[in-house]
Amino acid sequence: MLLQNSGSITVAKGKKIHRFKAITAEKDAILKQVMGSSGNLRAPTYRVQDRFVVGFNTELYTDWVSFS
Repeated sequence: MLLQNSGSITVAKGKKIHRFKAITAEKDAILKQVMGSSGNLRAPTYRVQDRFVVGFNTELYTDWVSFS
C-alpha cells in the first residue's frame, strides 16, 4: 500500500480535515477516510515526499501550498 510508508496523511472531506500521523496504528480509520465509493483513492490525491493530501478543501490547500 502506497500510504503505508507515509510520514503523514491529511484527508479533506468537505469542511472537515483529518490529520493522521500514526499510520500503522490508525490503518482502518485512514482507509475509511481515503477510499472512495469505487474502491479507489479519493480525488485529488497529492504526494509530496512522504506526505499525502487526499480530498479537497480550499483552506487546507491554501495552508499547504504556502507551507511547502
